[in-house]
Amino acid sequence: MQSMAERVDAMMADYGGDRPGAALLVVRDGRVAVRKGYGLADLEAGIAVTPHTAFRLASVSKQFTAAAILLLAQDGVLTLDDPVRKWLPSLPPATDGITLHHLLTHTSGLVDYEDVMPEAIDGQLADGDVLHLLERQDRLSFAPGSAYRYSNSGYVLLGLVVAKASRRDFPAFLRERIFLPLGMDGAVAFVDGASTIDDRAYGYSRVDGRWTRTDQGPTSATLGDGGLYASIDDLAKWDAALHDDRLLPDALRRLAFTAHTPTDEADVDGYGYGWRVHATANGPLLWHSGETIGFRNVLLRWPDAGLTVVLLSNRNEPEPYALARRIAALSLDPAR
Repeated sequence: MQSMAERVDAMMADYGGDRPGAALLVVRDGRVAVRKGYGLADLEAGIAVTPHTAFRLASVSKQFTAAAILLLAQDGVLTLDDPVRKWLPSLPPATDGITLHHLLTHTSGLVDYEDVMPEAIDGQLADGDVLHLLERQDRLSFAPGSAYRYSNSGYVLLGLVVAKASRRDFPAFLRERIFLPLGMDGAVAFVDGASTIDDRAYGYSRVDGRWTRTDQGPTSATLGDGGLYASIDDLAKWDAALHDDRLLPDALRRLAFTAHTPTDEADVDGYGYGWRVHATANGPLLWHSGETIGFRNVLLRWPDAGLTVVLLSNRNEPEPYALARRIAALSLDPAR
């Protein structure tokens, strides 16, 4: 009979060899059950993926942006009911009814900045560029709080609110208040030309049957919606901090993990603050995926069952959610 490690390796086989790879973390009851890299982080240099390899998290970053807002709420610097225009007054009058809670839960009705950005841009959009785009959109898709629409615009604005309210830039706030206290030594909100990543995975896409480096795109520089890099070792420390009060008190963690608004997304009963929430036989599943050019990631947590699965990959295919669920089933349903 195969051991769990052998079964996991077989399930991860497509990520091995001289292809863009993946890093896998499985934590059960506070202990690391699987911590392993597969394939290559850098095809051109032949550098292998290890547990220290930092991947671009894409939208898995949103839970950190939400945590930063909650830290500032704990500090008394802001409240979740603050109008976004209190912090970003240059936004147009149509946004008057939008609160930070609406931004956190994707219920703001904001226009998606990717729908209004120029077809061709010189370089990459920064968070300030997104703000300028939204300043010119004096309209909403729906009244704030009346519907759900996943919004990268909202989380870019939240990153800007963090910077404004804390009086320090967003990467510095995350480093000082989250990464350093938790010992997440490889985690960084990446700013090209200002940040360094010692063990970095580069993103790839399959083009005409060959893996081609596609590490950055026009929207790869925005921060609050998806600009973080971290390794599975970093995320193991992050996961541990979500079980106790070392970063946020229980009341604020419960807010983050509450399904505030229903969605029509698969395996999602509602959206919290940077987390998708789904009821399962093993208790609530708290999860988030992250997709951007050259990277596909997922983080799954079953707090009641004491299980966390993180799968980070530096390739545009396949989506890792289904595989991560199958790996989780080895612990949740050992008879399978």
